[in-house]
Amino acid sequence: MVLPAGTGFAPEPQAEQDAEPDPASVARAIVLRQLTTSPKSRLQLARKLAERNVPEDVAEAVLDRFEEVRLVDDAEFADMWVRSRSQTRKLAKGALRRELADKGIEADIAARALEQLSDEAEESAARELVQRKLKGTAGLTDRAERDKVTRRLASMLARKGYQPSQAFRIVGEVLDAVAGEEAETEFL
Repeated sequence: MVLPAGTGFAPEPQAEQDAEPDPASVARAIVLRQLTTSPKSRLQLARKLAERNVPEDVAEAVLDRFEEVRLVDDAEFADMWVRSRSQTRKLAKGALRRELADKGIEADIAARALEQLSDEAEESAARELVQRKLKGTAGLTDRAERDKVTRRLASMLARKGYQPSQAFRIVGEVLDAVAGEEAETEFL
């Protein structure tokens, strides 16, 4: 029994086997594979298509179609990115804004996404980070040791995007609170 060509069961004619794949279907496959691993911004996907030598006009058409069906949505991506990175990495708005810009998110979309992160939540995250880093630290009675710890903790917060004045203030407040707790336990 001979099956007709194109059913998927019979061998394809030699001409179809030798033909190069359609650039649009290659681009769609690349984008789908990228989105399977994690959400991506349009710019990230465009860069990946460029790496794979997909013609720019084909890449634009494929990405436009993915945006139409809402599989690529920079605003949704930005919201998810801010939620995730602020919770898991305790990043401040400044660092998140830089990361979104690196991913090709427009400034107004990034600003809307960053609105979900309140100043209180940002400060609370910074306090939590400082307290977590202090857990292994013994009493800070020596002024030089306290200054060194203050600089290290403020630098850690600065790397996470917190403003220097905010970082030093929060570190100082947490250290004062820890010193007060240590003084109370000494009297008991």
